[in-house]
Amino acid sequence: MIECPGCGGNLKFDIQKQLMHCSYCDNCYDPYDFDKKDSDGKIIEDYETTIYTCAECAGEIESTEESITGVCPFCGANTIFYSRISKELRPNYIIPFSVTKEECKANYMSAAKKSLFLPKEYKDIEYIDGFRGIYMPYWSYNVDEKGESYVMGEKTERHGDYIYHRHFKLSGDANTFYHGFTHDASSSFQDDISERIEPFDIKKKKDFTAGFLSGFYADTADVDSSVYHADVLNFARENTYKEIAKIKEFSKYSLEKKPAEDRINSVISKTDRTLFPVWFMSYRHNDRVAYATVNGQTGKVAADFPIDVKKYVGFSLVMSLIIFVFLNFFLVMKPSTLSIVSAIVGLVALITYLIEKKNIKDRDLNIYDRGLNRGKKRKKPEYTYDKKPILSCVAGITVSGIMFFSDTIYDYMHYGASLFTCIVTLIAVVYIIKDFNILATRRLPQFDKKGGDDNA
Repeated sequence: MIECPGCGGNLKFDIQKQLMHCSYCDNCYDPYDFDKKDSDGKIIEDYETTIYTCAECAGEIESTEESITGVCPFCGANTIFYSRISKELRPNYIIPFSVTKEECKANYMSAAKKSLFLPKEYKDIEYIDGFRGIYMPYWSYNVDEKGESYVMGEKTERHGDYIYHRHFKLSGDANTFYHGFTHDASSSFQDDISERIEPFDIKKKKDFTAGFLSGFYADTADVDSSVYHADVLNFARENTYKEIAKIKEFSKYSLEKKPAEDRINSVISKTDRTLFPVWFMSYRHNDRVAYATVNGQTGKVAADFPIDVKKYVGFSLVMSLIIFVFLNFFLVMKPSTLSIVSAIVGLVALITYLIEKKNIKDRDLNIYDRGLNRGKKRKKPEYTYDKKPILSCVAGITVSGIMFFSDTIYDYMHYGASLFTCIVTLIAVVYIIKDFNILATRRLPQFDKKGGDDNA
């Protein structure tokens, strides 16, 4: 807790004022007034904080407050937190919150309204009031590049009936620098979430002081900065080559996608610890959790939006009826053609189900999340494919396929086969929707998490 010099009350960072504010005496203070310094007047490189651990998911919540109770923001459980005092290394920079909680909720509701089949509980006022302000850790990289690069260019000219292709080896010296490549430094903040709420304006960063954290959660970096070194250098190199291609002298040539020879020396000259503002909310259902995040600087929303099965099926049936009536008036389809169309629909449903199952497995294993796949061995969840949607689709495809290749002259057999295929495909669609909801949520986190104030 940071005490008010005037009355001893609890100071919290006020987003609108961008100052430390005391709700008791209404005084405001500069956040940097509370930096602790050593005997030589230098700012101390670490700060004291309390680490609160969720008893259910082992998530760790860092806070400058003296106590914390309520809902774990990472697994959605009502829990009691166990605390301990800890010294944490100071980040170099921080981007303070500029989007208030009310603005965050309004942005979320605007995004939720665009999801037609979103379950009603995701729009519940009590639910969206669960947004918590969390400072997420990021690594910020500076890259310097110097050296000579050779690219192959082609120029095409036509002379009479002949077309001439001339190839050139073009060279240029590069002397570039990039400031502010960022990657999230928390293993629990999954890459697909962090990338969807980017970018942050790194130019508006400020020197870190613990005062900005008062009233908010804060997560500390547990992913080593070296994890993203290759990504940063590759991005810098690709961007440099794109800029080379824009040079006036080179623009008249068709350049190859990659340099023919590259002597550019790319070096990460500086790495900074930074904290970026994120409004974070979790919704728990059984053993799954859905996350909604809002960029605390820009207000950009990224959320896991499941589908209400009843809403979706009802809407689909109504639309199918409308389309059927419309086509019946304007399009004549032979019964045999209807059979093959039904079979194709069943095949599409089967492929969709299989792809969805694979995506669920990849999501839960976090195979594309570099922060979570940094050499740690984790227990892999077991996955099985439900036989009902697979057998339903196969049965429908088979029946409609047989009728298409048969020589029957009875139209009602084709119609009956198509109706059967539609019914069994609908069964598969219900499973697809349920699996989509699994894909739109995540396994309960069993990670080391750190954060802050439940009343933010």
